[in-house]
Amino acid sequence: MKRWLLPLLLLSIAGAVISVWRGWLDVPPEWNPWAPLDVRATPNWLTGYKLMRLRSDAQLCEQALSSSELRVAPQANSPDAKCPLIGALRVQGGEVALSSSFLASCPLAVAYAMFERHTLQPSALAAYGQKVTRVDHLGSFACRNMYNRENGALSQHASANALDIAGFRLADGRTVNVLRDWPKQNQDAQFLRRVRDGACAAFSVVLSPDYNTAHRNHFHVDVGRWSVCR
Repeated sequence: MKRWLLPLLLLSIAGAVISVWRGWLDVPPEWNPWAPLDVRATPNWLTGYKLMRLRSDAQLCEQALSSSELRVAPQANSPDAKCPLIGALRVQGGEVALSSSFLASCPLAVAYAMFERHTLQPSALAAYGQKVTRVDHLGSFACRNMYNRENGALSQHASANALDIAGFRLADGRTVNVLRDWPKQNQDAQFLRRVRDGACAAFSVVLSPDYNTAHRNHFHVDVGRWSVCR
């Protein structure tokens, strides 16, 4: 009898999956792989899959973004540019201010909203008992190859899929800076490492000073197809 146990189990799982997909079985949206991502919902093991789906579904990405508090402005498409941008947004900030607005693809904007809500603020509250009020960054869109090389692959910055985060301002006015504070052995350094580690749940690539000297003064985060957290 035991030899039938595994096939029956697989059949039951397949039936449940099809029932959810068809809408025959009602489950909470956060546990439905095909339901739009809600930025406000606590991340779970399906969140990464839902974020990945946004890369190829503009309408789904817009739905996800509408559940966030980010203020964004659509930008004109530039299909004939050297580095074309289609559906790009100018992110102007949300609960947390920005050192300046930045251009982002929709998936990058959603990932940033997830990062701000579920990693950045909880990390700041745990470390300092107060929130972050501003994120300082070094920019997002740049039409260039990786590491500004003359030849080679285009950077994720060339499609507004990446952002370089340099530091944070706390509610009491203090600043935490990647270049200055990462090498230290103190609360600020611990906070930065917690932010780096948590960012990997929202972005597909997170590169810190631990990666190489080119990232000694910032966290590079992007929503490309590779997966690196270092």
